[in-house]
Amino acid sequence: MFGVRDEGPVRWLTIDNPERRNAIPFGGWARLAKLIDEFAASWARVLVLTGAGEDFCSGADVGGAMIEGTAAGAYDAMAEVSAAAAALHRTPKPTVAAVDGVAVGAGMNLALGCDIVIASERARFSEIFVKRGLTLDFGGTWLLPRLAGIARAKELALTGRLFGAGEALEYGLVTAVVPHEDLAATAAEKAAELAAGAPLAQRFIKEGLDRAFEMSFGEALSYEQRAQTILFTSEDLAEGVSAFLQKRPPDFKGR
Repeated sequence: MFGVRDEGPVRWLTIDNPERRNAIPFGGWARLAKLIDEFAASWARVLVLTGAGEDFCSGADVGGAMIEGTAAGAYDAMAEVSAAAAALHRTPKPTVAAVDGVAVGAGMNLALGCDIVIASERARFSEIFVKRGLTLDFGGTWLLPRLAGIARAKELALTGRLFGAGEALEYGLVTAVVPHEDLAATAAEKAAELAAGAPLAQRFIKEGLDRAFEMSFGEALSYEQRAQTILFTSEDLAEGVSAFLQKRPPDFKGR
């Protein structure tokens, strides 16, 4: 269901179910959560999420084995979906989604949950839930309005319409749109750039920006003061200053 490979400090996590457009079956979400948590605890510095074949992820595999037809069964199944979303959200390291083909339903929100989303020009997105009689999941209720604004979020979620990479870029849902043949190389280049960054600083930056809409300005200043105080005592700061003075690339260690 999932392929994992490391290329230097970059870990690639590939959803591998191309026959079903990389839909994830119930039961697969717990495995995804475990793999994300393993990345967070590993020495790897950046995670790239992508799909095998011609698609990113078509969400939950509703055509496969369905959940037990009871409220309790549905609740337990959704707990696994939510656990995977929470694992991605709490990962302190940078994450990149490389999106080709369809990214719909939970697959769309899996992409949106990453820090940087790079889409091929043939990528297509949809919050398709409403067309199946469902509400948003995998954090879409939280992610979509923060990225696209509440008005656009309601339009996309209430219609469930399919839209292309160009619209996704216009709405602020993706970082860049590139030719299909350049997607992997562009994602690898961005991941390498992130991997060269200061890990401790990235951790605080991610946490602060994720909390940005929940803090007052004063609370944000307090957060910055505490975070910066910690970073002022780090080896990475000393390395960053030394590299600047010596006109060389820094070699950050995350200490």
